[in-house]
Amino acid sequence: MTRAFRTSFPEIEAYMRSCMSDSAHDAEHVYRVLNYALDIARHEGGADTERLAAACLLHDIGRREQFADPGVDHAICGAEKARNWLVGNGYSTGFADAVKSCIETHRFRSCSPPQSLEAKILFDADKLDVCGAVGVARTLFYKAHVAEPLYSMTEGGKVGDGADGEEPSFMQEYKFKLENVYGNFYTKRGEQLAAKRRDAARHFYDSLLAELRECFEGGALVIEENIL
Repeated sequence: MTRAFRTSFPEIEAYMRSCMSDSAHDAEHVYRVLNYALDIARHEGGADTERLAAACLLHDIGRREQFADPGVDHAICGAEKARNWLVGNGYSTGFADAVKSCIETHRFRSCSPPQSLEAKILFDADKLDVCGAVGVARTLFYKAHVAEPLYSMTEGGKVGDGADGEEPSFMQEYKFKLENVYGNFYTKRGEQLAAKRRDAARHFYDSLLAELRECFEGGALVIEENIL
């Protein structure tokens, strides 16, 4: 007899919590993704909410392995871990395989697009948490965790804006990912929620770049006039 999702929800939560170890991808990120996903599912209709909820809870359990070895894809690793745990704890292989498929394709940088409705909702829900002010805050946390800077300097001595060719930094991540995430949603509800947050992220980026450049330009002038 296979497990009933409602009765084992706390066990899935506990397993998820045991796998989370960084501040940008912590249990609270997982709960936000779950809340976004259930909101989207309610508007879309037709989703299997038990499979969706399990996939949301377990979608980032491969992060620890990716941090230990950057060559590991946390989506692929986490999908396999999730399937093994679910089957080992009484879930049917059909349920476990469906959850695995959702987790495998949730990553923004993946070349494998989500196929099922549940997988598309998970993808959108996870991307919503890198939108707006929350997305900026999480990216700053992550960059600090992996010891990457806020910005890099150009050869001309200016603060870089994160454009192509720059070293990894918050500014580079904004231009590569945060600025572009708003056009990659599979559901109408996900797109609507993301659009509300776009201006907050753009305003932060523009303000940060302006303040940094003002700092360096003013300092360079003083150095040139009074020190060199």
